Amino acid sequence: MAVDTLPLQTATNAKPPPTGPTPRWRNKETLAAWLFILPSLIGFLIFTAGPVVAAGVISLLNWNLFSSPTFAGLKNFARLGPDPTFWSALGNTVYFTLVSVPLTILVSLALALLLNQGLRRIAVFRSLLLLPYATITVAVAFVWIWLYIPHGGLVNTVLGWFGFDGPAWLISDNWAMPALIAMSVWKSFGFGMVVFLAGLQAIPQQLYEAAKVDGSSSWQSFRSVTLPMLSPSLFFVIVTSVIGSFQVFDQALIMTNGGPGSRTTTLVMYIYRTGFENYDQGYAAAQSLVLFGFIVVITAAQFVLQRRLVHYDN
Repeated sequence: MAVDTLPLQTATNAKPPPTGPTPRWRNKETLAAWLFILPSLIGFLIFTAGPVVAAGVISLLNWNLFSSPTFAGLKNFARLGPDPTFWSALGNTVYFTLVSVPLTILVSLALALLLNQGLRRIAVFRSLLLLPYATITVAVAFVWIWLYIPHGGLVNTVLGWFGFDGPAWLISDNWAMPALIAMSVWKSFGFGMVVFLAGLQAIPQQLYEAAKVDGSSSWQSFRSVTLPMLSPSLFFVIVTSVIGSFQVFDQALIMTNGGPGSRTTTLVMYIYRTGFENYDQGYAAAQSLVLFGFIVVITAAQFVLQRRLVHYDN
């Protein structure tokens, strides 16, 4: 009788166990990390990357939202060069950024240093100073419109106590943008203050004690210990503040509507008017991509500089 026999599994013909590193996707920690970032990744693809791609497509079209779009090629980008309003809006945005970002950082850092001195009831002061940042911009803008009223407004009333005649802030060619910047600094300093305060409280006290033993003054300790150790927080606040300043829109729309003339018309406001008041979607998309390019280049330059200027403890 024939007997079926199975090949004998021996040590010589058995398959050797897999060798080499385990694929990264099979690592439990890697898989868990991907699961955690998956919602953010999906949100980024839908609400950030998707609109950027859509803007790139729309910028090549002539489209007024009501009729069928037609292909325009690069004509919308060619319109940017001879458009004086675009360059004026870009100049206003750069002016706003160059003044508001340093002021916001100085105010934030000064208040963080003050709150880091071990004041009593520091939580109360921290909450009060963070309140402007937590308030919606529309409400803050209306309050500041009242403050800037030429006759009877709080700002000009206080100036009058010291013998100064305040201008008509929001309709003055020279003072409308500074008035807008002052409101924006007041609205934004709370965020930077909290970041700086967290950075200050993470600095090891041994560094200050060593500097004191070496005979350093308060200013020398601030320059040699505080600033280097706080540089990661500074870098984060600068990057986020610059990006936010290039996208300034709502406070300018509510407080001045871009006026007087076009003195406070920012680039985002001009994009909004082009797209949703003049219904020129292709040209608005081209402007949006140019603004996106500006922000990418400036942010990349900041990351290049941070390799030399930012100190990391590790």
